[in-house]
Amino acid sequence: MTPEDQEETQPLLRPPRGSVPRGRRVFLAAFAAALGPLSFGFALGYSSPAIPSLRRAAPPAPRLDAAAASWFGAIVTLGAAAGGVLGGWLVDRAGRKLSLLFCTVPFVTGFAVITAAQDVWMLMGGRLLTGLACGIASLVAPVYISEIAYPEVRGLLGSCVQLMVVIGILLAYLAGWVLEWRWLAVLGCVPPSFMLLLMCCMPETPRFLLTQHKRQEALAAMQFLWGPEQGWEEPPVRAEHQQGFQLAQLRRPGVYKPFAIGISLMVFQQLSGINAIMFYAETIFEEAKFKNSSLASVIVGVIQVLFTAVAALVMDRAGRRLLLALSGVVMVFSTSAFGAYFKLTQGGPSNSSHVDLLAPVSTEPADASAGLAWLAVGSMCLFIAGFAVGWGPIPWLLMSEIFPLHVKGVATGVCVLTNWLMAFLVTKEFNSLMEVLRPYGAFWLASAFCIVSVLFTLFCVPETKGKTLEQITAHFEGR
Repeated sequence: MTPEDQEETQPLLRPPRGSVPRGRRVFLAAFAAALGPLSFGFALGYSSPAIPSLRRAAPPAPRLDAAAASWFGAIVTLGAAAGGVLGGWLVDRAGRKLSLLFCTVPFVTGFAVITAAQDVWMLMGGRLLTGLACGIASLVAPVYISEIAYPEVRGLLGSCVQLMVVIGILLAYLAGWVLEWRWLAVLGCVPPSFMLLLMCCMPETPRFLLTQHKRQEALAAMQFLWGPEQGWEEPPVRAEHQQGFQLAQLRRPGVYKPFAIGISLMVFQQLSGINAIMFYAETIFEEAKFKNSSLASVIVGVIQVLFTAVAALVMDRAGRRLLLALSGVVMVFSTSAFGAYFKLTQGGPSNSSHVDLLAPVSTEPADASAGLAWLAVGSMCLFIAGFAVGWGPIPWLLMSEIFPLHVKGVATGVCVLTNWLMAFLVTKEFNSLMEVLRPYGAFWLASAFCIVSVLFTLFCVPETKGKTLEQITAHFEGR
């Protein structure tokens, strides 16, 4: 190993040997950045309580028909895909902090447009703007947090991105009980406004400052985040850290390996069936004789929050690979059971051009049918818990860890674009897939994808627990 290679394996900024950072402001900075994912979760969850209200609205308020309601929910993913591309460009040009500050503008503007909406097009425009902000926040927040955190807490803080997303979704569900859609949109302006105020007081990430030749600012940022009581050692920064992404770099294993892993993680996350499960959650609870279907959404949200919090607490002890594999195995069994539920409750093919895919048509007694509905409820809750422990937070965490600094903007942009485009395709086409394969076939297909994701985790995903970002890059380079 050459001296130059040794430099590459060292952290750009690190405490003296044998010491552990004790600064607590890193947690405040991570919280400030995580308000972006909180806003993003609220924007995702907003459509669930807002759509029923908008479909009942009387003139002059805008009213959604079935087709418009479908687009009102799905257009966020298209805006987020565009936001992922924009965020990948911004994060390398403007920096991590300024990119987070910028994403507050479309968040607040989008919710303000929805609040003032006089027609359906204003509603769609507002949703598209909030989607754009979601895409930027989903990219920049994990990158910012991973670059300010020291290795001992990077898993904890990185997992808080997904935790804040599911808290935002739950807040939207709870607020939807007491607020109609306009006031709910007003509430959506609060988290990004709070993030704007907090992030103004937080530093840029030291790693980005070093790539901009701002050594003094980088040291000041590190002392602010990790504590001023110790001096900080700084190895030289290699020239490539100042270079942008070039296609020729895809020939290097340190670039193409994390590229392939990052994109695959995002694809498997969406093919797991999470959107399908969430889409049918209220219907499944209704079949299990829950009178209040909105309560079902809250129960699902609480499960997500609890198990994502568990994942955050154990991430730096258990490691990423173990939790991903465990999560995948749980999802295999739960999607298989979900498919079995549909197989047992639905009859053969129908000659009707429109099939009610969720209507139980079995000849079993009502009590048996209700028992099977509880099988579906149990399978769904198990799936959501399994997803929250691994495949919910970890793809976003690994995305922020595995890419070298000089390709991070482009690489994370491609990953976010992949995730949101897959989310859009799965959400829009799942009904068509269910008509072709029947519901049980669609969920068994999701189970097969979960099996592949477990094998992919075991054979292709490296463990990043306790490693600096530079050591992770060195691993992919084979050094």
